[in-house]
Amino acid sequence: MILLWGLPRDGPLRAVYSALKSRNAPVCLFDQHSIASATLDLNVGATVHGTLQWDGNALALEAVTAIYARPYDVRRLPMLSEAGPLSPLWHHGMALDDGMQAWVEVTPALVVNRPSMMASNSSKPYQAELIRAAGLDLPDTLVTTDAKAAMAFHEYHGSVIYKSTSGVRSIVSRLGPEHKERLMDIGNCPTQFQQYIPGADYRVHVVGDRVFAAQIVSDADDYRYAGRSGGRTEIRACTLEPELSERCRRLAAELGLFFAGVDLRRSPEGRWYCFEVNPSPGFTFYQEATGQKIAESVASLLADA
Repeated sequence: MILLWGLPRDGPLRAVYSALKSRNAPVCLFDQHSIASATLDLNVGATVHGTLQWDGNALALEAVTAIYARPYDVRRLPMLSEAGPLSPLWHHGMALDDGMQAWVEVTPALVVNRPSMMASNSSKPYQAELIRAAGLDLPDTLVTTDAKAAMAFHEYHGSVIYKSTSGVRSIVSRLGPEHKERLMDIGNCPTQFQQYIPGADYRVHVVGDRVFAAQIVSDADDYRYAGRSGGRTEIRACTLEPELSERCRRLAAELGLFFAGVDLRRSPEGRWYCFEVNPSPGFTFYQEATGQKIAESVASLLADA
């Protein structure tokens, strides 16, 4: 049995579920909306076994051969946030989520991806060192709470972008004169500044041994939000040099990720830079633009387990 864990309306989860159903693979989806009535019995010893029950379903944990985990932050589920942190429902939901997180960490089943393997993305500076160790270049980077240091870094490079140091999504923006007054605020929030690298963006999805590359042409600093500023973004499938594809495969493997989204940029001089590795990529954005069969590849990975 293959288990999918998350919300049915989540695009990647829905796409993989459809791909598994189309190949008649044994699959079930644990909908987090059912968390109020769900129960988990988890036993860890010589073996990992137990039962997950929800909405009339009873799943033996030892029968699960593969898991695709994209759980939503349980604290932000409407039923829990409305009940509040002092409610029995909140405590039940948090306990069930903790149990699920523990299970996907220790189960012998294939997990895409285990929480411990995804953790490097929670600290961009730490992950950057892992990327560098894998043989990929990174832009010159400064993480600081010192406004003067940030200004000196900007003056040295001439053009600098800033973003969060954590795994929380932030809009990548270029540092400009309009930010000078707010720069003192970094004293309360460590901020990551990076040398701006001109060039074309690439998103590389690594699924097991398969590599799907897409080139992004955009006139925005952060192409994901180009529409907000009236910018344009074009995404098209492409093929990477074999050596670069292998580096991306090796990077994902060394991070312990069966599925990863690698963000690259190629400078006008032909030098490749890696910005980060997403351990739970929202791949449907790229699949819909390129026609690449990423969901089918993830489904194959899970079914072959």
